Amino acid sequence: MDLRSTYPRNVRVKLGGYVHLARMIDKCRAKHAGTLGEYIYPCPMDQLLLDFTGISGDAFFEAVGSRTDDEVFSWFQSAAQPHTPKTIEEWNTSLLNRGPDTDETRAYFTKTRDSIDPTRTDITTWAGLLDLDEQRPGSPS
Repeated sequence: MDLRSTYPRNVRVKLGGYVHLARMIDKCRAKHAGTLGEYIYPCPMDQLLLDFTGISGDAFFEAVGSRTDDEVFSWFQSAAQPHTPKTIEEWNTSLLNRGPDTDETRAYFTKTRDSIDPTRTDITTWAGLLDLDEQRPGSPS
């Protein structure tokens, strides 16, 4: 995957019930290939998923290697701390609704959003900012 010329999968895409997991796999594949571009692995959103599951960023990166999504998910399931489907869904909702929570991150968020489209003051979450930056259609958030 070459993230210098394309976007990773949308943060909202679920793999095995988890939002962001497919996107994180795309970024790891690009990092393995040396084609990460301006993306970061592990970024703060990646770290939230890693922390929730108890998996280290290095272990996840190594596990992706040349595996398929299904193979990565099988590894992920065996390595992750177990959670109920309800807990996973609550975490998904929390991640997708997460916005800046400090003065510093609010300033960065606003500067970034306004550099893309200053009229989109309806965008208040990191997931919404990714959608805006990657020109993905969707509901404001």
